[in-house]
Amino acid sequence: MSRFTLTPPVTGTGSDPQTRQIEQPQPMARAFPLPGPQLRYVYEELDEAAGAVRALAPRRNLLYRPWDPPSCTDPVLRQELWLWLDAVVVWLNTEYTWNADAMIPSCWPHHPHLVHEIAVLADQRHAAGLTYTSNALEEWHRYALPAFSNRMTDRIRSHCVETHDDWPGTARHARGTAHAPDRLQRFAQDIASLAGEHVDHHTGEILDPTTSAEQALERLRRGQPGG
Repeated sequence: MSRFTLTPPVTGTGSDPQTRQIEQPQPMARAFPLPGPQLRYVYEELDEAAGAVRALAPRRNLLYRPWDPPSCTDPVLRQELWLWLDAVVVWLNTEYTWNADAMIPSCWPHHPHLVHEIAVLADQRHAAGLTYTSNALEEWHRYALPAFSNRMTDRIRSHCVETHDDWPGTARHARGTAHAPDRLQRFAQDIASLAGEHVDHHTGEILDPTTSAEQALERLRRGQPGG
């Protein structure tokens, strides 16, 4: 005989059917959302790569990494990732928040800092749920989740309560972008101050400091790393 009752509990007293309301069965805690088939395949590849001999493991830049959304360049995978992260956000807001200030705002896709952090938080919770002990999950509860919540509330503050607010740092960011040439010039001056031969690592050509600084400045302007 099952130890679980098959009859939903009732509330109210008396024999009048209208005073006896059947409570709808519902779990006390909801399961963590599972990633879709594309993401599961990616995680399987990552598990194989992690356990492979270093010489046989694929290069890291050839593998998609769900905790780093920009690395998921496949459109189908990227769509699945966004839907999974959105389900995780709903789950977090339902299962782990009581005060409204601690809820992840519904406009989280408009906040790059939240996009990056939610992806990591979801990945770590997914990994913790696959282990054979509760240690990883306890650490997620103790460190990852509270740290994320604290950073989020510190950054969001009183913004995005009812609707999405424009970025308060827009003006300062614009000034920083406008001053980029000055920073690049200062970088080039620092590079030119280095003693010794300046070698172009792409061509092997030995350059004088002035030419080396000019080329480094041009690479910085194009957004390319130096030699």
